Amino acid sequence: MIPNELPCCSSSVFSSSSDSLTLIPCQVPGVPVRSGDATFPKAMDNVTVRQGESATLRCSVDNRVTRVAWLNRSSILYAGNDKWCLDPRVVLLSNTKTQYSIQIQDVDVYDEGPYTCSVQTDNHPKTSRVHLIVQVSPKIVEISSDISVNEGGNISLTCIATGRPDPTITWRHISPKAVGFVSEDEYLEITGITKEQSGEYECSASNDVAAPVVRRVKVTVNYPPYISDAKSTGVPVGQKGILQCEASAVPAAEFQWYKDDKRLVEGQKGVKVESKAFFSRLTFFNVSEQDYGNYTCVASNKLGNTNVSIILYEISEPTSSTLFQEETTTALTPWKGPGAVHDGNNGTSRRAVCIGLLPLLLLHLLLKF
Repeated sequence: MIPNELPCCSSSVFSSSSDSLTLIPCQVPGVPVRSGDATFPKAMDNVTVRQGESATLRCSVDNRVTRVAWLNRSSILYAGNDKWCLDPRVVLLSNTKTQYSIQIQDVDVYDEGPYTCSVQTDNHPKTSRVHLIVQVSPKIVEISSDISVNEGGNISLTCIATGRPDPTITWRHISPKAVGFVSEDEYLEITGITKEQSGEYECSASNDVAAPVVRRVKVTVNYPPYISDAKSTGVPVGQKGILQCEASAVPAAEFQWYKDDKRLVEGQKGVKVESKAFFSRLTFFNVSEQDYGNYTCVASNKLGNTNVSIILYEISEPTSSTLFQEETTTALTPWKGPGAVHDGNNGTSRRAVCIGLLPLLLLHLLLKF
């Protein structure tokens, strides 16, 4: 079978010498067909369909036509009502005095090309041509794998897509700080990459035939640790104390704690070392005088290390006498809340009330006995 050609019989059009079909060479694809009557037969303009849809090819005729056929390049699809094509997707839609039309179902890219409507009228064969255009949704056929690179390095990402018409390819960085496209090409080049440029990069292929297709590539930027937070802490003797060190790094940092030149390890009496991906915590359950001093937090990964000094220092704990003095002061303080009545002579007033009540009390006792 000839490439890009439906599986049909050899090309033939009608001869003026007899009622039988004889071979007449087809026109060269892409070259306009010439006929004695420029207005007849008349086929459609170019037909555009999407891959998988059905294409209808129509040819206008009149009562002068004695025979009619549809051809695809060098093959006959239909001659009158007779099907010459072996492809089950090609069907006859109408064969009337005004129109001769066929349909190609489930169109694919190899169906694209010129189709010829050939008729015989007044013993003269005439032809007209329509070009079938098949559009194909975009498809990403090749894309870079996820990549890991050290800070300051260079990367090149590739995204190859197919479709008809050729799709437009764009790259963008999936990041809250990213604005617009970072590339409008199949290739994305980044030189001297920074840790802020890590994350996912999305390739989008679009050609207006269907919704854009997208694929993503994850870019990991490795960098040495840096301490983001560490504070000295004051704790009274006998209380619980915590020192914490936070560090950012890719790969995640490993932490170590030192006091002077001695490394502190998990399981040491009275001390707990707890490390996660981005922080490490040193906990003292019952701080003693020996625990005070300077501690060093070291964060390291394969690209480097950094450290910071943190001090655990003593602060005074409130004493019982201080607490008693505060409570006494609070108790002796007049109530000044809502509804309180404030009188500078309230002590004298209370004594006057007591003296006034004494005679009444004595009278009550005498009457009782």
